[in-house]
Amino acid sequence: MIVIIFKAIFLTIITNSCNSKNEIKNSVKPPNIKTIVFKNENNSNQFPILEEGNFINLSFDDLNGSEADYYYKITYHNFDWSNSILVQNEYLEGFDNIRISNYETSFNTLQSYTHYMLTLPNSSTNLKLSGNYMLHVYDQNDLLQFSRRFVFLKSTIVVSANVHKLRDLNYFQTHQNIKFELTQNNLGSIQNPNENLKVVLIQNDQWSNIISDIKPQYKNNKILKYRYDIETSFEAGNEYLFFDTKDLRVTGPNVSYVNLDKLYESYLYTDIPRKNRPYSFSQDINGDFEIRTVIGNRNSKTEADYSWVYFTLAASIELPETDLFILGNFNNYEPGIDNIMYYNKALEAYEAKILIKQGFYNYKYFASTVSGWKPNLISGNFSQTENNYKVLIYYRAPGEIFDQLIGLGETDSRQILN
Repeated sequence: MIVIIFKAIFLTIITNSCNSKNEIKNSVKPPNIKTIVFKNENNSNQFPILEEGNFINLSFDDLNGSEADYYYKITYHNFDWSNSILVQNEYLEGFDNIRISNYETSFNTLQSYTHYMLTLPNSSTNLKLSGNYMLHVYDQNDLLQFSRRFVFLKSTIVVSANVHKLRDLNYFQTHQNIKFELTQNNLGSIQNPNENLKVVLIQNDQWSNIISDIKPQYKNNKILKYRYDIETSFEAGNEYLFFDTKDLRVTGPNVSYVNLDKLYESYLYTDIPRKNRPYSFSQDINGDFEIRTVIGNRNSKTEADYSWVYFTLAASIELPETDLFILGNFNNYEPGIDNIMYYNKALEAYEAKILIKQGFYNYKYFASTVSGWKPNLISGNFSQTENNYKVLIYYRAPGEIFDQLIGLGETDSRQILN
């Protein structure tokens, strides 16, 4: 029965996470493709923002370990990730559909793999327009392996943002509000900002957790102000859970014990639902992960091994018509067969195991119910939670058919204003 429920709800999840009928989704990768890392050259989080003169780096592992050929393609998208009508030579300088030639084989690991690396832009591929892009990786048979989003920023305005408490008492203890302003040297050059400016707010770098279609409320000389309350508010959630497997020979933080079979097995301590428990601060990295190992020469790219990580969530009864998933940036928040949990009635707990490369990881339990996607059903919502937020500003000039990314603002909730 759970398989039937999963198939139906999985389609619902993917549909509900879209903001456009034509939105491009990040593909569900084949089981041999693991540990996709996509970030700026000098940034630790998994939200690649390309700026002129800088680079973004993609890496991934192929557990087949056969040095297979992979190719990349790049597509351009509107602010809502619907397909752009631009042809390739209007947004791309050079070529794509090029083989990824930079790779290394794993060394001294129980799980063999080939580690692939790609840097953009490069001698073959450069970008012309700011805005939204999708990087697609295909195998030698031209079958899509996975896709990842990134943005190209050409900043012409300053975005300032802060996190505030909500005035509405119904959400005061469970939500966080984002207020922001846009400043340009000559704001008059932005014609009809109500229609031509598009705003996207993102919590913790999750493209599935955004607020958009927000109009400016006030204009004061060169400043556009967005001072909404409910309209620009997010569920606050709770701090992420975490574990550390950088040393598989011993138990790391939140690892109960380690076993060695064909591969290492890391058993985490049993987690407890936190929705009805008092808020407790714990330091996290807002859903992100870092690959690292202390074994060998500490070259995490090719010397970090894989282990089966066992998750357990206490539950006295099985939640009716509900599926639970273990999600974070490490799996791109993509619910699937490899991260769904199964209820063990004898243990009164949900269980799952995921093959994960050594490192430090954040994760949460997400719920899918018949009424929709409930990311905080298990962890609860607490306004004290530390979250980060990004404000992306797109502009479609009159007569143009593409959305430029002209501004980016960032803030977090470590200091919440009234």
